[in-house]
Amino acid sequence: MKGTSFKDNFWSPDINSTYGYDTIIHHMNEGRKNCKEYEDFLKERAAIEERYGKDLVSLGKKKPCGQGELNTLKRALDNFKQQIENVGQCHIQLAQILRDEARKMEEFKERQKLQRKKTESVMETVHKQKFLQYKKTMDAKKTYEQRCREKDDAEQAVSRTANNVNQKQQEKLFAKLAQAKVAAEDSDKAYQLNINVLEKIQEDWQNEHIKACVFFEAQECDRINYFRNTVWTHLNQLSQQCVSNDGMYEDVRKSLEQCSIEKDIDFFVERRKTGDTPPAPVPYENYYNSQKNLILGRSQAAAAPRRGQLPVPTNIPSDREYASVDNYSIIQH
Repeated sequence: MKGTSFKDNFWSPDINSTYGYDTIIHHMNEGRKNCKEYEDFLKERAAIEERYGKDLVSLGKKKPCGQGELNTLKRALDNFKQQIENVGQCHIQLAQILRDEARKMEEFKERQKLQRKKTESVMETVHKQKFLQYKKTMDAKKTYEQRCREKDDAEQAVSRTANNVNQKQQEKLFAKLAQAKVAAEDSDKAYQLNINVLEKIQEDWQNEHIKACVFFEAQECDRINYFRNTVWTHLNQLSQQCVSNDGMYEDVRKSLEQCSIEKDIDFFVERRKTGDTPPAPVPYENYYNSQKNLILGRSQAAAAPRRGQLPVPTNIPSDREYASVDNYSIIQH
């Protein structure tokens, strides 16, 4: 019972067919294409992470978020914005890590391509040799068969005309028969020689085919293992990003736990208080009573004598600022 290895399962009964080898090569090319797709995927994910990170950094720096808050809540919100910036920076760093992983995948892919090149070149050569020798052998076979038919025809001609021709014609037929026999023998030797050469080339091709199958199988195992490991690493990087982000968010949660509603209220009152006495009630004022009180107040003011004596200014000639005219003082400016 044959196993599941490449060397036991990719043959063809047709000596000129390369279907088994071509199937392996197609699979290897598909594997290379898959690596390229994953490489492009990582690059695109890196671009997304970088854009997201830059947007978070810009958000944390430019967009206000509770900037009018005071005391403990303000400190928590300031920390919140700072951690958002830090998360953004982490995403930018992750973008660079993903680009590095994409570069590693590209290098792996190109390294396998170079390793395959030698084997593919050898197989191309032996395929060409086998095809050319097979064609040459088939041509030799046709020549051999033709010479055999010509010998048979010559023998039949001699048998048919043994008693019906003269000696000269008979000699001519025998000479033709002898020539046909020599040609048949030569073509037989050439045919057998080509068969032997083809057998040797076919043996070499089979050995190289087995070597190529073993090589390609080992390379495919290496590719699958590397592909699996790099995806695993990528997921670990994403998980680490989540852990780092949660650590930053936890720092904000701790800041929020330190918030004190009482302290923030007291802080606001002490900084912004405007006074502790409310305004007095506005009294009711009767309009008519207000008019009577106003008239009474005016009459009392007119009747009230002025208290004290009006001082008489002294007219001093040397004083520039004061002078009297008809016993009234004036101020000179």
